[in-house]
Amino acid sequence: MVVSRVKAVLDKPFMPAVFFLAGVTYDSVTLTRIDRLLDNLILLLYLSLLGFLIVLVGRSSVGRMPDGPSTGVPPALSMLGRARPYYPMAIQFLLGGLFSAYAIFYLQSASLSTTAIFFGVLVILLMANEFLRDRLSNLRLLVTLYAVVCFSFFTLFLPVITGLMHWVLFLLGAVLSGLVTLRVVELVYRGKPNVPRKEVVLTSLPAIALIGVLIGFYFLNWIPPVPLSLKFGGTYHQIAKEQDRYRLSFEEGAWYQFWKRSDDPFRGEGPVSCFTAVFAPVNLTTTIYHHWQYRAFGQDGSRGAGAFRTTDRIPIPISGGREGGYRGYTTKQRLLPGDWQVDVETTDGRLIGRVGFRVEERSGDIPLELDSITY
Repeated sequence: MVVSRVKAVLDKPFMPAVFFLAGVTYDSVTLTRIDRLLDNLILLLYLSLLGFLIVLVGRSSVGRMPDGPSTGVPPALSMLGRARPYYPMAIQFLLGGLFSAYAIFYLQSASLSTTAIFFGVLVILLMANEFLRDRLSNLRLLVTLYAVVCFSFFTLFLPVITGLMHWVLFLLGAVLSGLVTLRVVELVYRGKPNVPRKEVVLTSLPAIALIGVLIGFYFLNWIPPVPLSLKFGGTYHQIAKEQDRYRLSFEEGAWYQFWKRSDDPFRGEGPVSCFTAVFAPVNLTTTIYHHWQYRAFGQDGSRGAGAFRTTDRIPIPISGGREGGYRGYTTKQRLLPGDWQVDVETTDGRLIGRVGFRVEERSGDIPLELDSITY
């Protein structure tokens, strides 16, 4: 009686949405930091369970497992066969959990530039997962989605455990993703006699091709430089360190500008300081750069057009572990009026975040009134 009631509930049309929201909600509550051991173990468990279910679905589709109660087979296999109708729900839950976790982590590192492309792909897959239940018995689709979640995991996990940021680690993560995916395909077809090699290749090819496309995304700077993320950034007239805090002073805004927390626009020639806080995992030590760039105003004083040109690229060594990010700043003495931006970059030029502001001439002898915040 209880089993039949549970089965009736699971067969309801709204259950896919329930499993989808359950995966997202669970991640939102349990995932905290990209370098937290428990969070990574949860993701690894999800990956392992998902791979196991894909093997079961695949072996059932190629006739290597019973689809229901059977005689003459071990009890464990018979039980797995009876559970076959509910595999898509479990797969949907695991995919929803993984895609939402990656979306959370990549959102922290994606800026409003081309690096947001991969984050957008993850969000699309996260939303599409809700409607994929009827397609989650398609082996090629499952293997391709598995390649994506493996790729996302290894490109996050390897920098965290090694404390290094390098393109070699990214390629290593891509290779590991391909090997794990091919291993899942191998387990699906293991023991099946006379399997056409073409069938195995066609099952694996979309996943391997997609990993190749994602490698291309990386070298086009379309993938955020996780696990680094810009937590805070702004430009200031004065910066002073007071014990373990920085006092950041900026020109006081009008009474209605209650949101003002930095100098934008910056009035005067300077000096002006760009302050940033970049999160990095524990044990990760690297160098970031403040890439100062300038673009002149138009002849009528309007916003400039065309490309920015580099004025300075200043290194800042950072080390990870601080919740609010590693804090540092660079200063320029004289700035021409115009549009300015400071790109926060990795050693190889990958964009972590951007601080944009305008520089305007200061009129008259009105005394400068400063406000301040601490970070």
